[in-house]
Amino acid sequence: MNSSRPSRAAGAGDGAASDPAGAAPAARPLRIGLTGPIGCGKSTVARGLAEAGGIAIDADAVAREVTAPGEPAVAAIAGRFGAGVLAADGALDRAALAAIVFADPVALRDLEAIVHPAVRARILDAFAAAERSGARFVVVEAIKLVEGGLAAACDEVWLVTCASAAQRARLVERGLDPAEIDRRIAAQSGIVERAGPVASRVIDTSGPREATAAVVAVALDDALARRG
Repeated sequence: MNSSRPSRAAGAGDGAASDPAGAAPAARPLRIGLTGPIGCGKSTVARGLAEAGGIAIDADAVAREVTAPGEPAVAAIAGRFGAGVLAADGALDRAALAAIVFADPVALRDLEAIVHPAVRARILDAFAAAERSGARFVVVEAIKLVEGGLAAACDEVWLVTCASAAQRARLVERGLDPAEIDRRIAAQSGIVERAGPVASRVIDTSGPREATAAVVAVALDDALARRG
């Protein structure tokens, strides 16, 4: 299912130039932000959009880049959480860090306060690179699209959802046990409610991949047509 609302122009200060009236320049690629709960198919939708000719950006991959050894965020994370979150070679011990932040909402917010600004800056650079390349559209997949300040930099926000049974079945296919599934879903509690108010479209991926692909194709055509 694809339900749509009028698209949103990206706001000032998002790294792109705008005319005096505040309208986005026609030459700039359409920016689509994807968000939604774990296991509901964000990556599947992103791949479909990339296959349709868009440039795809994975915010999780960017987060790994900005927390690679030697990056400023690593020192800030160690300063907040202690040397126990660092491996012997100075790299982040991601499992140790995850054990802390997934069990403590305050710790998670502190981590996000360190990582999100660095991720946002890197993604805005990628948007600029997409514009220079002449791409027609660019898509960023981010579980924290709203919280990380990226939704405001997008023309459209697509909220990717699915039925609970489908979500859990997909997570089981990834090899997660029931307790881990419960923990990860709980850690993302409220994501649909937070993203809903800013979502341009809701993409329901509960059905087979072929049905999702068809919905995504229609949504993309409509988004590009609205952009002109």
